[in-house]
This record gives sequence, structure tokens and C-alpha cells, in this order.
Amino acid sequence: MSERPYVLLSCAMSVDGYIDDATPERLRLSSPADFDRVDGVRASCDAILVGANTVRRDDPKLLLRSETRRAARVARGLPADLTKVTMTWSGDLDPGSRFFTTGDAPKLVYAPTSAAAATAARLGDRAEVIDAGDPLGLPVLLADLAARGVRRLMVEGGGGIHTRFLTAGVVDELQLVIAPFFIGDPSAPRFVKSGVFPQTPAEPMRLEEITRIGNLALLRYLAGGSRA
Repeated sequence: MSERPYVLLSCAMSVDGYIDDATPERLRLSSPADFDRVDGVRASCDAILVGANTVRRDDPKLLLRSETRRAARVARGLPADLTKVTMTWSGDLDPGSRFFTTGDAPKLVYAPTSAAAATAARLGDRAEVIDAGDPLGLPVLLADLAARGVRRLMVEGGGGIHTRFLTAGVVDELQLVIAPFFIGDPSAPRFVKSGVFPQTPAEPMRLEEITRIGNLALLRYLAGGSRA
């Protein structure tokens, strides 16, 4: 068993690097064809992770859309859907959100020691809460997922989570979809926040693939070298 899963980070952003606008309604940067592609990528993974802010803001189900893909997973002896994973520092999560109420796969919540007990009490039987140390550490989270049999982890944001995983140097693959328009609003969320990244001009990622999806461009980078 690997000490951590293969980490695939997936994101769609505008040409100027935004993953949403500043309005209350979620901006769709992608297309039906790309949503189907992402569904296929999800089906190849064991778990999917989003941050607590994404759970609060977007209320995602994080379920596979394709019944064919779900059936194929079951035929391979896998659950129909991926294990859902989130990280929270405050424990401010609604047990009624769709993250917790949809799908039969496990729901895992990683929290710092200071918030783990209160988070577990809040969520009850809706999820398993794991004490990930204080401060909450990615090594603990990834090692725990590996011990649970998670070999491929898909990370879908938001920007703070992207930043944390990339700056920690634990992303093996980045699938970045570029939408053909601009947002231009500094108050809107961006792909990543400020940070010290191991991917630099001296140590760049390797561009493995470029795919056109209508007017979208998919850039597939390998950031972890030999783990691909």
C-alpha cells in the first residue's frame, strides 16, 4: 500500500484564472461535454475531496451521473459512487447538505484536534469525523485515505484547497480546463491563492496532453513525475 493516494487535481477556470464570479449563483465555466468527461475521470478514482467552503457554497452531491459508469464500477467490485471527503477547520458543516444526504458511499470529514469532537457531535451518523492533528495536516489525511484503500483521490477545490495541495507538493496530476472568457472581478475566487509552490520556472510541471472540447481547452499536466 502506497503511503498516500495518487492525487489528481481537477479545475475549470476562466482565461484570467477565476473559478467563479462574485454572484450568489454558481457560474458554470464548463460545457455538457466536459461535465461528461469529468464524470468519466471521477469514475476512475476511489475518493473525491472538496473543501468545507465548497460544501457550504455549492451544496454538491459529488455523485457519478452516468448509470453506465456506476454499473461498471459495481461490476468491478467497487461502490457505485466515490467516497466523499472534506476538510474543515471550524466544523461549520450542515448535516443536511447534499454532501452528506446523497449516495451510499462513505463520507469522511477531516478536522483538527480542536474541532474534531464538536464536528462529530454536529454531524452524528451522517459522516465519520477523523482527527487530523492540530493544525489539520495533509500527511495525516492522505495516509489515512491510503490505509482505507483509496489509491486515486480526485481533488475538486475550491481555491484554498487547490493551494494547500499544490504548495504541499502532493499533487501528481493537474487537469485544468480553460473557459474562453474573462471574469475580471478581483472579488471573485481564483484557481489558487498566494503561496510558495514547488512548481517553478526551474521545476515546471510537464504538459502531457492538450485536448480541445468545443471552445474549451483541457491542459493535462503531470506534477509528480514517476507516480503517473
